[in-house]
Amino acid sequence: MCGITGIFDTRGQRDISRAVLQRMNDSQLHRGPDEGSLHLEPGLGLGHRRLSIIDIATGQQPLFNEDESVVVVFNGEIYNYQSLIPELQALGHVFKTKSDTEVIVHAWESWGAECVQRFRGMFAFALWDRNQQTFFMARDRLGVKPFYYALLDDGCLLFGSELKSLMAHGGLKREIDPCAVEEYFALGYVAEPRTIFKQAKKLPPASTLLIRRGERVGEPRRFWDVRFSLDAKISDQEACETLTAKLQESIRLRMIAEVPLGAFLSGGVDSSAVVAMMARQSGDESVNTCSIAFDDPAFNEAAFAQTVADRYHTRHRVETVQSDDFDLIDTLARLYDEPYADSSAIPTYRVCQLARKHVTVALSGDGGDETFGGYRRYKDHLMEERLRATLPMGVRRPLFGALGQLYPKADWAPRVFRAKTTFEAMARDSVQAYFHTMSLLRGKERMALYSNSFKSELAGYTACEVFSRHAANAGTDDPLALIQYIDTHTYLVGDINTKVDRASMAHSLEVREPLMDHEIVEWLATLPSSLKMRSGESKFLLKKAMEPYLPNDIMYRPKMGFAVPLARWFRGPLRQRVRDALLAGPLVESGMFDVSALQGMVEKHESGRRDYSTPMWSLLMYDAFLRNVMGETAAPQVK
Repeated sequence: MCGITGIFDTRGQRDISRAVLQRMNDSQLHRGPDEGSLHLEPGLGLGHRRLSIIDIATGQQPLFNEDESVVVVFNGEIYNYQSLIPELQALGHVFKTKSDTEVIVHAWESWGAECVQRFRGMFAFALWDRNQQTFFMARDRLGVKPFYYALLDDGCLLFGSELKSLMAHGGLKREIDPCAVEEYFALGYVAEPRTIFKQAKKLPPASTLLIRRGERVGEPRRFWDVRFSLDAKISDQEACETLTAKLQESIRLRMIAEVPLGAFLSGGVDSSAVVAMMARQSGDESVNTCSIAFDDPAFNEAAFAQTVADRYHTRHRVETVQSDDFDLIDTLARLYDEPYADSSAIPTYRVCQLARKHVTVALSGDGGDETFGGYRRYKDHLMEERLRATLPMGVRRPLFGALGQLYPKADWAPRVFRAKTTFEAMARDSVQAYFHTMSLLRGKERMALYSNSFKSELAGYTACEVFSRHAANAGTDDPLALIQYIDTHTYLVGDINTKVDRASMAHSLEVREPLMDHEIVEWLATLPSSLKMRSGESKFLLKKAMEPYLPNDIMYRPKMGFAVPLARWFRGPLRQRVRDALLAGPLVESGMFDVSALQGMVEKHESGRRDYSTPMWSLLMYDAFLRNVMGETAAPQVK
């Protein structure tokens, strides 16, 4: 795992400043503390920070082909590199190392831009072919590894693993994109391909961008997508056997390392399944596992993690996080570079911190909810879909729209009585309803929060367009498959993968993701939705497959999640900080928000009349972004 960065002159061969490139590379020191190297030639500068995992002795980057006409910087792992090496050697390539990085340059020579189709792994890389005067960038299928880039006015292209490396260049305009702000307050993150800055972009997952020097820079090309066919004819038993075999293979590939390796163990079914499969392949050697305990019983799953650790005799480490562990707010803002509002970033940061004390590589259970159908919201959405199917939109919109207006917002009430959101969802089509469910702040709440001047900057744009764009490409009308597809392209990439990448790399820890293996994802997409959600039971197939390996009280218990007690924080120890952030300072000075709406939100939450903890956290983190990232430009003009 590493950090990559660089500068490419798309128009000519102007000299690249070594000092500037060094500054960009140094900004990502945390991603690769073991080594750092630069390569410069006319019109090109590549930087690399290395966290040594595979071929520690000879796997340094930037790495070249035999005649040094092709050079690459690479972040990630090509898990099937060992099978690709003999294939490429048979084509005449000579390997100088035993690293997966060298596979990339030789694969490019043999297969060109289609080389990415042959890679099984998580990757973000930039490659320069001097003979073809071609610069090539690529990102893995599910967006596990990040890739930022920006084309400056002078024709120079900047790229990096994190946005901070682009900012370190000094030429990036820090002009905030109002559409990115709208996406952030709706979703809690800025969705691909946007970044918070107009001039910078994220290379979308499963995409490449090929640039020939002297030619116009085009748009990324998608090389893969998950297709939900749902047409496989397979029995429950056969599906369980096939899944178990695929999981074992995925985990075997991800256990290849020359450094200490372990796993996160939360006590949920996903991480427990990963640990169970690891233990089966580890022989007599115990698996290293770690988990975070919370001093608040409402959030603590440590006992369930211990049950799995005891069953498989793992070397298990646990650390307790205090329920008032909110000192990371400014650290997180600097870590993520752009606004990011998932509060579970705090315990994720802590569990990565714990893991790095004992291992350099950790396997996780991330992606299981999206691929196996595990979220509670999936069950709720399918229930709503059955109701939507019984009434035409012409009836639903006025009926449920009126009920949604009249029914009080009862955050304090038991879940069964909180019908307002359901009524509002029933008045919408499937995609709009799911976006409404996923929104941190509902549409009317966001518009009430924004100032009139900021709303004019939006020019009618709403973040629902993100969901609509992906839904149009889903190629399925199956209700569960559709929202799985949307989540795979939005929440999984923008929230989950972003959270884990930044939290792990902050501690120079590599996290690997066996449940996001693209071959498993492709196979699951052929299975009927009844194998994922059956009789109200989520992750049906995964749980059935794991019954021989995990106790029922691990698999068939209510999902807890990796949450923190925001509502209590904001009425207690963080009360004054929230007031200071939301009612004064950079947030107010930005001119983006209606101050009276902010005041009303704070007062209603403090009184207990409403639970605004999630949107207030998003505002608090936006304030932290303005103070810690924007610095002196904390009140930017939005154009």
